[in-house]
Amino acid sequence: MVDWKIVPRDNPASDYPSDFEVVQIKEAHRDGLLTLQDHPHIKRVTPQRKVFRTLKFTHSADEVVPCNDTRWTQKWQSSRPLRRTSLSLGSGFWHATGRHSSRRLLRAIPRQVAQTLQADVLWQMGYTGAGVKVAVFDTGLGEKHPHFKNVKERTNWTNEKTLDDGLGHGTFVAGVIASMRECQGFAPDSELHIFRVFTNNQVSYTSWFLDAFNYAILKKINILNLSIGGPDFMDHPFVDKVWELTANKVIMVSAIGNDGPLYGTLNNPADQMDVIGVGGIDFEDNIARFSSRGMTTWELPGGYGRVKPDIVTYGSGVRGSGIKGGCRSLSGTSVASPVVAGAVTLLASTVQNRELINPASIKQALIASARRLPGVNMFEQGHGKLDLLKAYQILNSYRPQASLSPSYIDLTECPYMWPYCSQPIYYGGMPTIVNVTILNGMGVTGRIVDKPIWQPYLPQNGDSIEVAVSYSHMLWPWSGYLAVSITVAKKAALWEGIAQGHVMVVVASPVENDSEMDAEQTSTVKLPVKVKIIPTPPRSKRVLWDQYHNLRYPPGYFPRDNLRMKNDPLDWNGDHIHTNFRDMYQHLRSIGYFVEVLGAPITCFDASQYGTLLMVDSEEEYFPEEIIKLRRDIDNGLSLIVFSDWYNTSVMRKVKFFDENTRQWWMPDTGGANIPALNDLISVWGMAFSDGLYEGDFSMANHDMYYASGCSIARFPQDGIVIAQTLKDQGLEVLKQETMVVDSVPILGLYQTPSEGGGRIALYGDSNCIDDSHRQKDCFWLLDFLLQYTSHSVMPPSLSHSENRQRPPTVSEQPLPERLEGNHLYRYSKVLEAHLGDPKPRPLPACPHLLWAKPQPLNETAPSNLWKHQKLLSIDLDKVALPNFRQSRPQVRPLSPGESGAWDIPGGIMPGRYNQDVGQTIPVFAFLGAMVVLAFFVVQITKSKSKPKRRKPRVKRPQCLQQSHPPKTPSV
Repeated sequence: MVDWKIVPRDNPASDYPSDFEVVQIKEAHRDGLLTLQDHPHIKRVTPQRKVFRTLKFTHSADEVVPCNDTRWTQKWQSSRPLRRTSLSLGSGFWHATGRHSSRRLLRAIPRQVAQTLQADVLWQMGYTGAGVKVAVFDTGLGEKHPHFKNVKERTNWTNEKTLDDGLGHGTFVAGVIASMRECQGFAPDSELHIFRVFTNNQVSYTSWFLDAFNYAILKKINILNLSIGGPDFMDHPFVDKVWELTANKVIMVSAIGNDGPLYGTLNNPADQMDVIGVGGIDFEDNIARFSSRGMTTWELPGGYGRVKPDIVTYGSGVRGSGIKGGCRSLSGTSVASPVVAGAVTLLASTVQNRELINPASIKQALIASARRLPGVNMFEQGHGKLDLLKAYQILNSYRPQASLSPSYIDLTECPYMWPYCSQPIYYGGMPTIVNVTILNGMGVTGRIVDKPIWQPYLPQNGDSIEVAVSYSHMLWPWSGYLAVSITVAKKAALWEGIAQGHVMVVVASPVENDSEMDAEQTSTVKLPVKVKIIPTPPRSKRVLWDQYHNLRYPPGYFPRDNLRMKNDPLDWNGDHIHTNFRDMYQHLRSIGYFVEVLGAPITCFDASQYGTLLMVDSEEEYFPEEIIKLRRDIDNGLSLIVFSDWYNTSVMRKVKFFDENTRQWWMPDTGGANIPALNDLISVWGMAFSDGLYEGDFSMANHDMYYASGCSIARFPQDGIVIAQTLKDQGLEVLKQETMVVDSVPILGLYQTPSEGGGRIALYGDSNCIDDSHRQKDCFWLLDFLLQYTSHSVMPPSLSHSENRQRPPTVSEQPLPERLEGNHLYRYSKVLEAHLGDPKPRPLPACPHLLWAKPQPLNETAPSNLWKHQKLLSIDLDKVALPNFRQSRPQVRPLSPGESGAWDIPGGIMPGRYNQDVGQTIPVFAFLGAMVVLAFFVVQITKSKSKPKRRKPRVKRPQCLQQSHPPKTPSV
């Protein structure tokens, strides 16, 4: 290989061995990549990624640029946003979107967050973070900042020759963790290690992070705060290095993201099992609107996501250190993350046996002690709000063990167990999948002994459900998964009631520093299961959501369905009924439909059980066997609803990105939907979508509607019903910046298939009106109408007699959309495989087959409260009492003029709060005081009764003094 070189990296890690190299290869010799990829000693070849980080302050409403006031030519041909960004509020990473344009900063009174969480109680016990190494990966820190007294090391990993913070974000984060004055941090005596990984232009590269991560391992860092994130959980070098960090006992705390309130917006690395993912709340304990929500989308389409965030804490209006001194307030999950990192640093300093401190044990203590917020589901709050003092008690009575997250499955508990609790289960339904995380505090590696055991409670009808379990065969690092699939036994097809049981898991880990090589320690955990069963609903009430044919970023470039949203160009929320189609799902449940998810090919479901198959925003291709099966199913009574989106090869070329990593243009692999594939699916009925691209406001059936980058219907059967509207040609606007209004654009089609007992088909050209991502006007009413038609054969008169009804379009000379030449969809497709010439379909995969666990019934009563029943084993909070300190607070740092006096309250008790021991003594004093008062009254009454009554002589007094005066009694 010629014309290549290894790029030198001048940073503090250069003096140590490295596990990667940065190689520069000239454009003309890119075949050398194949040589590297085929080398037996090279694990993976990945492009060097440029990481953008935009740190902006929140602007007022009149400064927000409307989403439509943008130019097509400038926005789209920009560098591809494969980036990890700061998660402070106002960060520009997919934030200034139409969905967020009306967002306001959640104002909160600035407070000392460390004292609000009662860190001063631990300070008075002598714990201030001493001996704990905490790393801040951010924008650096000034050399002699007055807030810090124990900055052990500052390192620069960028190409700028400075260690100072030019933006202020790194200073703020470090201050929340370890400031000793003004806006106090949690652990002022901790060892601060500052890693400057972003330039003043808010730029970083993957190699900078990898080098810095390696250096953190060498320096034996204990806690690492990473207030950045991005959606790319397939950035393999980054994800692998995070695993390596935690495997070396580095406790990583990371912000969950600022893309709320939309679901399915978790950021990496906070969405990893071995990382503590932190969401944000305000000081009134409300989930911050900006805080990202679960579930994780790694597991789609066949599985189900994990619970994230792990924990929430204050992230709105929090005070931290200014760049030169003083305090400032910021909001965002990048603020909540250092709150938890500082708390963990303080907690670690309270543990005498530091060997007990590891990523799993800390996470176990945090989630076991978290205070659950009422009325909030687990994909918003995780396990609840950080409770520092209770975490201290748990951690200081902790013994190594395994635990589960969530620790139980209760499909009857709403709203915490949403979405599981939102729909009962029934015989014949798709299995309900719960993805449980196993945390292994015994060691970095572990295994599940034998197999998990399913034990139904017979008195609680546990034999009415069947359970299948799949799991990680090796738990590394510190964690693994336990996927529990639940379905109803045939015997309960007509039964209604509650069924309970539990799954028992035994986890084993090698004993460290043991003379016996095969010595293991084990921990047994139970996963209680409680479900509500109902009789199988009628076919007309059952809707099947096609998840299998939805694709999203990562790994490929799948563009947004609404082209107006140029600041949010990637389709990355999973397209699941519990992520960005959550509102649609909630609506369907509210009107009595039962919605199930198909995570396998169309060949893998019994169509006789369902009234309607719902296909929305499909980007995947179809197996030939699927096309044949669907045609047969519709002939036999299954109905189909398709919500499509735009597809135009000229526009796809226009919305390309220039990838600065590979120096190549990055072309979309499909449009908003894969129209050519959908046309193959529905062509047998004489139907097809066009490559027209339209937008605009209109009215249909007395409802205001907005068509956002949708397509039109190109062909439809002549005996069908077609509704047309007047819309703008958005494709022309994108390509030529010209505006043209088009009359009679066919957007909705309804058709009854001719076969006896055949199903019905409904087509609509835009999915944005049911998608939470950028929905402007919902069309749930239209979905209701379509389901009345497809599932119940009821044609709404407002559609059949609409003034916008027109004759269906006939076969015209205009060709139908064709697949983009040279597209790389086969790289990410489950259907296509690379082939000489055009990609060809893979062999049809086998349908998923679950191996149902053999039950081991228990003839005993199940626990009634699953949440309180499932606590960490071997924990005795009574052994770790919080002492009642009455001496003055320790001088952790000198007070500065004008500083908050909250530290000066005797005993470190905040106003409106008291520490645990003071709270325990107050009832005792109250009782004793009440007894004294009662005794006094008894004595007085006794004396008055024992005295003989004497008649007092009547004495004349002046008129002004004749008013009687009752005897004075002591006030209590």
